[in-house]
Amino acid sequence: MSQPLTTLTPPAESSGATPAVPTVRRRLAALLYEAVILFGVVFIAGYLFSTLTQQRNGLTHHNLLAGWIGLVVGLYFVWFWTHSGQTLPMKTWRLRVVGADGAALSTGRAIVRYVLAWLWFLPPLALHPLFGLTLPQTLSIAGIWFVLWAATGRFDPQRQFLHDRLAGTRVISVSR
Repeated sequence: MSQPLTTLTPPAESSGATPAVPTVRRRLAALLYEAVILFGVVFIAGYLFSTLTQQRNGLTHHNLLAGWIGLVVGLYFVWFWTHSGQTLPMKTWRLRVVGADGAALSTGRAIVRYVLAWLWFLPPLALHPLFGLTLPQTLSIAGIWFVLWAATGRFDPQRQFLHDRLAGTRVISVSR
C-alpha cells in the first residue's frame, strides 16, 4: 500500500528549497484526466444508488442522487488528498496537494478545498434556473467562467488557483 505523506517528501522539500510549482497547463491536463476517472466513480455511485433505492426513473429521488454523488466524489478526493496528497491523475502528472506550509492536508483542510473547488462550476450553473437561461447561454457562461477561474492560476505569483488560495493549500510538482 502507499506510505503516509509525511514519509514521501519530495527531494526539494527535504533539502530546504522551495518545491517546484507546476504550470497551469499541466494542472488543467491533470484536471481533464481527473474528469475521466470521475466518470467511472460517478457511474458506480449512481448504479449503487439506483440499485439500492430501486430507482426506475431518473427523476425519482434526483435530489438525493445528486447529494449522494457529491458525497461520494467528496470522499474520493478527501481520502486521496489526506492519505497521499495525490489522486491517480495527480500521480500521473506528478502533482501533490499540500497545505500552504508544505505539510500534509488535514481532513478539515481537504474538505474545505473540495467545497471551494466547486466554485469552478457552481456559480455559472446557478444562473441557469435563477434567470431562466437557455442551455447554450448557460454553457457559454460556464465556459467563460472556467477560463476566468483558470486565469486566477495564471496571474497568481505562485500559479495557484483561487480555491487553493482560499483553502490554504497549494499544488506542487514532485519528482519520481
